[in-house]
Formats: sequence, structure tokens, C-alpha cells
Amino acid sequence: MTLFGEEDRALQAHAAERIAPPRRVIIGWVAIGVAVVLALVLALVPAPFVIEQPGPVFNTLGTDQQVGSPSGGDAKDLISIPGHKTYPTSGSLDLLTVSVVGNPDQSPSWLEIADAWFQPSKAVLPLDDVFPPGTTTEQSNAQNAAAMVDSQQDAIAAALSRLGYDFPQNVAVKQLLTGSPASQMLKVGDEITSVNGVKVRSIQALRDAVKKNGTGKPAELGIVRDGAASVVAVTPTQSQGQVVIGIGAGMDYTFPFDVKIQLNDVGGPSAGQMFALGIMDKLTPGSLTGGKRIAGTGTIDNTGAIGPIGGIRQKMYAARDTGKASYFLAPASNCDEVVGHIPSGLQVFAVKTLADSLKVLQAVRDGSSTSGLPTCHAG
Repeated sequence: MTLFGEEDRALQAHAAERIAPPRRVIIGWVAIGVAVVLALVLALVPAPFVIEQPGPVFNTLGTDQQVGSPSGGDAKDLISIPGHKTYPTSGSLDLLTVSVVGNPDQSPSWLEIADAWFQPSKAVLPLDDVFPPGTTTEQSNAQNAAAMVDSQQDAIAAALSRLGYDFPQNVAVKQLLTGSPASQMLKVGDEITSVNGVKVRSIQALRDAVKKNGTGKPAELGIVRDGAASVVAVTPTQSQGQVVIGIGAGMDYTFPFDVKIQLNDVGGPSAGQMFALGIMDKLTPGSLTGGKRIAGTGTIDNTGAIGPIGGIRQKMYAARDTGKASYFLAPASNCDEVVGHIPSGLQVFAVKTLADSLKVLQAVRDGSSTSGLPTCHAG
């Protein structure tokens, strides 16, 4: 049996007072613990977003290997034109890509998303914007691969047309939407030659003609089916704010000679402009670049019209940091995304057509002033 006197009990109470931590210390440790748990959750829980960041760069005048990667023995010319006279090139015409971190099967973590927010070379996008609901990763990859093939064909057509080659170019029905205005009148494989008597030589020309016709009255479509010409009437309708006849249109070309483009594991249509310029450089004497490093992006159609693309901010950083380019050809229709986001040391030109791009290349090549060339500007 242990006996305590009044003095002993006082000492014990004082010791307890010293040992018991203040309430604010307890609250602080609890807060730290909660923060640690939240950090672990954010690091592990997937976010419904994806991250776009600069991807590999390829020189269309070089091989199919990425710019900056060690040379390999199995490298192939990115653009080759067998059996036809070509000319030496210099400098580079870089096509640019965007890498996407995340897909429907595996999303980035919240910590990765937070880090991307503070990097100007990256962009955070909702998952559904990049992968529409119901679209698998495999389906998205297949669609991008098909778009790349189409863009290569359009680039060849644009380049050869610009160089004066004459060859068959036909707008054709590639797909019919069930229940659409055209589903009863057209067939897959039909060539569409005119709308209301006006010839159409590109997909954009077809869209413009259908839009001009409007809804509520038939459009007279001139077609060729199995070699026989005829005219059919199709009444356009409105869909998602667009005047449409309900077909998937594409171009059929019969080129005068083979142009081969070797680029694997890259999808989408945005390299069209740079493919066209690379083809032209190989088929003409002299150098389009004057030995300079020039980068660019943009879709292209057979008439040489350059269209908008996605991820242009990331591509500008790829052009400067990976490709070491000083000049950048941007679609004029992307200017709203360019203004205020141009990396230092990069001069950006706004182009609408292949002819615009050639004017820029001439100025850069000749070392003349570029101050009169169109650029992206606010307002």
C-alpha cells in the first residue's frame, strides 16, 4: 500500500499539467493528419480530366524518327517519292504533336492535374471533351489513325495542285447516316460533282454550297454513280446548328505518281500543312526554308485551305523547346488561342492558305522583313 501526502499529490497534478499538450497543439496535429490523408487520396483518386502536353516533333524533310532522339539504323525518310525526281533540302519543316495524359481507362491523379494547372505548356481538359462518352480508347485511336491517313492524302493533293499537276479529284460519299435526308437518294461511293449547278471540288465547297441552299427546300446534287451522271434532289436539315444532308464526305484522288509518308503512332489531321510543305520542298529545286528551322501545324484540304487544330499552345512550346525553331506557322483560325500564350523566342505567323505559308517561307529564306506578314493579335 502506497501512501501519498498532500505535497505528493500537488507534484503529480503539476506534472500532469506539464505533460498534457495544449489544445491548439492537438488541433494542429489533427489538421496535419487530415492533410496527409487528403494528399494521399488526391494522389491516388483519378480525376475526370486529361492533360495535354507537348509531344514528339518530327522533321518532314528528315526521317520518321523524333527530333532530338538518337539516330537509328532503321530510320526511313518521312516523305519519299520513289521513281520521281526530287531535290536536296536543308533546314527543317517540323510537324508537332500533343501527348495526352489520361484516357477512359486510366485518368491522371488530382495531384497531376494540380501540377499541370501551373505549367503554361500544359492544359487540363475534361475527359469527355477528348474522349466523348461511349468512346473507348481503342475507338479514339482508330479514328485518329484514319484522320491521319486522310490528312496525308489531302496534303499530297494540295502540294501537287500547287505545283501545277493535274489529276482527278472527286468529292465522294463515304458514309450515309441512317434516316438522314440523303439516305434514300445517295449511295456510298457516289461522286458529288455539283450543288445547284455549281461545281464542288472540295469537302469545304460542298459544305458551303449546302449551307447556302439552306433548309426547307431541295438542293440539286449532281452525282456520278457507276460512271453514269445524274441529278438528285436532297432537302438539307439542321443538326447541331449546321445545315447538313447527312453524309460523311471524303476525297478520292488519282495521283500522277506515288508519294509515301512514313509516320507511325501519330494520329489526327493537324500535320496536313507541314506534310504539304515538305512534299513541295522535295519536288522543287532549292530550299523552301533557306536552312532555317521552321515549325507549324494546321489541317489542309486539297485546295490548300489551312484549318484549325487542337493543342496549339502545347505545340508552340514543342516547336521552341524540342525543335529549337524560331518561326511558327499557325492557322489563322487558332489565333484566339495563340494571343497571350506565345513562348518567348518564337515568332508566330497566322496563315489561311498554303500560299500564305509559302510567302512566310520566302521572307524567312531571303532574310527580308517579316513585319508585313499576318500575325495573331488581340482583338
